[in-house]
Formats: sequence, C-alpha cells, structure tokens
Amino acid sequence: MIHILVVEDDKHVRRLLEAVLKREGYDVFTAEDGIKALDVLEVQHIDLIILDIMMPNMDGYEFAKEVRAANSLIPILMATAKHHSEDKKKGFRLGTDDYMTKPIDTEEMLLRIQALLRRSQIANARKLVVGKVTLDYEALTVTREDEKQTLPQKEFYLLFKLLSYPDRIFTRIQLMDEIWGLESESTDTTVNVHINRLRKRFETYPEFELVSVRGLGYKAVRTN
Repeated sequence: MIHILVVEDDKHVRRLLEAVLKREGYDVFTAEDGIKALDVLEVQHIDLIILDIMMPNMDGYEFAKEVRAANSLIPILMATAKHHSEDKKKGFRLGTDDYMTKPIDTEEMLLRIQALLRRSQIANARKLVVGKVTLDYEALTVTREDEKQTLPQKEFYLLFKLLSYPDRIFTRIQLMDEIWGLESESTDTTVNVHINRLRKRFETYPEFELVSVRGLGYKAVRTN
C-alpha cells in the first residue's frame, strides 16, 4: 500500500485530505507542522508528502529543506494558499516536485499524486524508457536498439530531467539550480549550449524532441 503523509496545520483541511486519500486506497499519516512530520519520517516509510507552507514551529519551506538535506527523494506536493510566482520558485528551489494552490481541487490533487508516484518509480529504478530509447542513470548511457551513447554527466542529467516530465516547461534558472547547483558560477547560457548539443546528438531519434518555449525555457516532447 502507498503511504502518504499530509502536513497541514488546519485540522479541517487535514481531515478532508485524509478522508479523500483513504477513500482512494492510500494509507494516510498526518502532522500539523514540520517538526511532527519529521518525527513521522523517522519511524514510518512514506511514499509521498502533501505539504502546507504556512505552519507554526516549522513551516513547509524549512521542512522541505530538511527532507532534501537528508538526501531523501520522497516526492513533495506543496498545497498552499500562497500563489505568487516567487513562492512557487522558492518551493521548487528547496526541492518540492509539484505545487497546488488552495482551495484544493481534490480530483486534480489525486491526478497529480498519481503522476508524482509514477515519476518516483522511474527515479528509483534509475532507468527511463521512451519508445525504443532507454536512459540508464547509473551508466549515463542512452541506448536505442544497437546504438549506445555515453553522455557527459550534465548533458545526461539535463536530458533525463526533461524526459521524466514530458511537456512540462522548465526555466533556464530551474535547470541551472537543479543540475549545476545554486552555487555554480556557470551562466544560464550554459543550458542553451547543452540543449543544442543534445539536439545534435539525437536529431535522428523519432521518440522525442527538445523544444524551446520563447521567453520561458525548454520542454521535452515525446513524439513517438
């Protein structure tokens, strides 16, 4: 059974989410702040976290930071009343995987949870299959039938990230933060260079295309 942790200080929202998730067959744990949520993580395996931001004692940002500092890859879905772009950017930079604003559409939440769990399984397997193409995270290889290419580390991570989230647009800053790190002295033009290299490498592959979205960033489109 899938174990989901709901971290939410509003008891009415917490009970609603718990009821919805249990109805869908999930095993649900709850906590009213980040400190109590960390206590749950110490004793219980959790597959996904639904996280509020504004909470007493330890807020959602600090909790997400603590989880990622422990090298945990548990998917985190932020669900909060904060809706400004800066709030979302801060959440993503701290390692959250998806973001919803309140009031929560529970049907949409369930769909997002299903998508995050699928991606988590991909990440745990460390392999990603797109048509006839297989990406092996451990070996940094891309294989298609009899052809195998070993990519430079950053190129591979960039391709793996984009293909793991097809059709999702990532800004250059998001990709820089995740793949090169916040402390990197590289500029966002580095992303452009790596994208162009990847396009040339895989220009004959019909399975996917790396698309520039004017003024925003890049996305991977699965075409086969």
